Formats: sequence, structure tokens, C-alpha cells
Amino acid sequence: MQIKDFMVDQSLKELTEHRTVVLPIACYETTINRNVNGYIPLHWHDEFQFVLVVKGETIFQINEENITVREGEGLFINSGCLHMAKDKNDSGCVYICLNVFPNFVLSQDLFTTYVNPYIQATNIPYLLLVPKELWANNILDSILKINQLIKQIPPYYEIDISLHLTLIWKNLIINGIELESEQTELIKSQRMKQMLNWIHLNYAEKILLDDIARAGQLSRSECCRYFKRILKTTPLNYVTDFRIQKSLILLQQPESNVTDVAYQVGFNSTSYFIDKFRKSMNMTPLAYKKHKNSSSLVK
Repeated sequence: MQIKDFMVDQSLKELTEHRTVVLPIACYETTINRNVNGYIPLHWHDEFQFVLVVKGETIFQINEENITVREGEGLFINSGCLHMAKDKNDSGCVYICLNVFPNFVLSQDLFTTYVNPYIQATNIPYLLLVPKELWANNILDSILKINQLIKQIPPYYEIDISLHLTLIWKNLIINGIELESEQTELIKSQRMKQMLNWIHLNYAEKILLDDIARAGQLSRSECCRYFKRILKTTPLNYVTDFRIQKSLILLQQPESNVTDVAYQVGFNSTSYFIDKFRKSMNMTPLAYKKHKNSSSLVK
């Protein structure tokens, strides 16, 4: 089942519980443009994420990089990495998403030697899985089979899933990438999350660039460089975009009105909110509200 509006905490950590009834994993198919935002917003989680694109193509942003993933290809996204996804060229992109807790990939006896070094590695925020590479193709095949097992629930499917997870991890290891861990990269990631955490706690209030920089223990100029490098935007533009994201849910409530929503999410002018919303969503807040209300009536 697709998660259309997953919850994140103030640091963008996803709060969705990624597990089946008996296993600490989640596997579901995601149609990107069905998300409430029209894309998968920036977030992170402790689980490893494996992706297999089954239709169309998508652009994933992982930390500072943009990666195009085409039909039949996939991704490994490492634990704790910021990531988001957008449909490319309105392709109707659908992908299988497999999230798994690191301590479930292998037994605890093997975790320290074969799993934890990957969590600590700063040079592997992601791996592109291309079918022509045998190790990658084996991983993609196992993702598909795990998805089928969860849908069909045959006898002993939990054991079969565990076997496929072991195969996935073995194939990921045998690609031969040397692991590196740089303290500066770990600090950079932590400071970025601190700034995002502060914004998400205070978005409804007046926010200045100095406030954001202070949250990350950075100068104003260095703060701007972090946002430009990692999020491809300025700190204050990010604040505006985040406020608009928060307004989408409020506008879908029948009793809401545009002016109240504007002030609830931190805009001090209704006209400014309408202008920014139109530029972001290609429609006014009122048009969006009417569209969502009419769509819910049809359902």
C-alpha cells in the first residue's frame, strides 16, 4: 500500500513504521505523483532503502546529488541519508520501495563485520543498481521477489524474505567498493539536520537567516552554501517552500480558509502567500482547495 502523506519529524526523519506484522521491513509500490505534494518530499530514516523502478523514470536527490533512475534500474540509499524523488518528464513513475532495518539484514554475529561499516561509510550515500551489472541485477531480482512474497504471503514467506535480504546484502558487498568514513562529512550531515530541525519547529514564526545559521553553528555565508550545495536553494526559499507544503494539508480541511492557513504556516500576508503558492503549485490556494474538495466528493 502506497504511503501518500508520510509523516516526518522536525529534522525530516520519517516517522512511518517500516515493518510488516512480523518483520522489521516495509515493501510497497509508490506512484510518485499520487503523493499529496506531487513528489516525495525530502526526508531520511535509519532504515536502508532499496528501490526498483517498474514504470517510467524518476530523479532522486540524495544528499547533494541528483540521480536519474530509469525503468528496470534501482537504488540503494544508505541509512540516515537525506533523499527525495520527483517524476521525470511526467512519466507516471512507479517504483517498489523496500525499507529494512540494518540490524535485520544479517544476524547480530555478522552485523559488526559486514553491515555497520556500510552505515558508517560517508562515501556511499547511495549505489545505482543497473541490471547489466550481475551483482546489481541480483539485488533487483530479490527486491521484486520480496514484493511478491509480501503480496502473496505463501507458507514460510518470512524465511524466504530473510534469505533474499541475505542475498541482497551479499551482492551489495561483492561489488568491491572500498569504504571510507570522513568526520567532516558526518559533521556536515548533522549540521544540515540541525538547521532543518529548527526550521520545522519554528516555520510558523518569523524566521531570519541568522536564526537558521545559528541552529547549525555556522556563519550566514556558510549556512547559505550548505543549502545551495545540498538542497539547491537558499535557506529562506526553503522556508517558503516548506510553509507551502504544510499549507497543502490545511487547505484540504473543509472548514479552512486561505487567510487563516496563510497565517498558520507563517506568512504575514495573504497576498504574498497566494503569490508564492501560485508559483509553486501553478494554481491559487483557493483553486487547490476546490480541486481537492471536489476530488474527495467524487471518491
